[in-house]
Formats: sequence, C-alpha cells, structure tokens
Amino acid sequence: MALIKSLNKWANARTYLLLDLIRVMLGIIFFVKGIEFMTNFTEMERMARPFEGVPGGMFILHYIAPAHFVGGILIVVGLLTRWACIAQLPILLGAVLTNFLGEMDTNNLMLAIIVLLATLFFIVYGSGKHSVDYYLKMQQ
Repeated sequence: MALIKSLNKWANARTYLLLDLIRVMLGIIFFVKGIEFMTNFTEMERMARPFEGVPGGMFILHYIAPAHFVGGILIVVGLLTRWACIAQLPILLGAVLTNFLGEMDTNNLMLAIIVLLATLFFIVYGSGKHSVDYYLKMQQ
C-alpha cells in the first residue's frame, strides 16, 4: 500500500494534461475494440483460432469484449485506472501472441505493442490529476 501511495504522489507531482489525454485515448481504443468485438463475433473467433486447444478458450472469448468495454470506460474517466489496465494485460499479451502463433498482421502487431506499452505505463503512472480517482482522493 505504501508503494501505491508513493507512486501516486510521484505521478501527481509530475502530471501533465497531455498524459491525461493519452489515457483518455487509450480508454477510447479499448472501448471501441470492445464494441467491435461485441458486434463482429466472426472476426473475434478468427483471431482466437490459434488458442483453440488452450483450456478455457470459451472463457477467453467471453472475457475479451466486456473487459475492453468496461475497462475502456474506467480508463477514460480515470476511475480504478491501474486495475482496469491490469485487467487488459492478458488480452494484450494474447493479441501480441496471436500475431506470432497465427496469421502475422504487422498493423495489428504494432497497434497491440503500442497499446501494451501505454497500458504498462498507466499501471505505473496511475490516472493523473484530471481523473475521478484524483477527485475522490481530494474529497477525503
């Protein structure tokens, strides 16, 4: 808990509006991908084909869309940002692996790597000053 408090103090001392805008864009990307997966099940099934033999494959398919949808909303508003980003990690690692195990698509691979790096950054950085987390913390 002390580590999280020290990370919050460090992040709040070095917050910038640009980083908050990047956080919002990251959340929008997750939200749009969640909607895309919900509306285009055949594409999601095609992307999950390399993981057919993995136990819990159906669980993975049913985890991706809601996690992106809800996680995207939480990241946009800055509520539980670190937890929402941590929930995205297995999906993003799977997105990177899908390109190596299945059909290689360099555009999807680059997007997955950039989003993975941004997600890892916000796990460490947190939500910043322009967020619901910061507002709720200041109310206490």
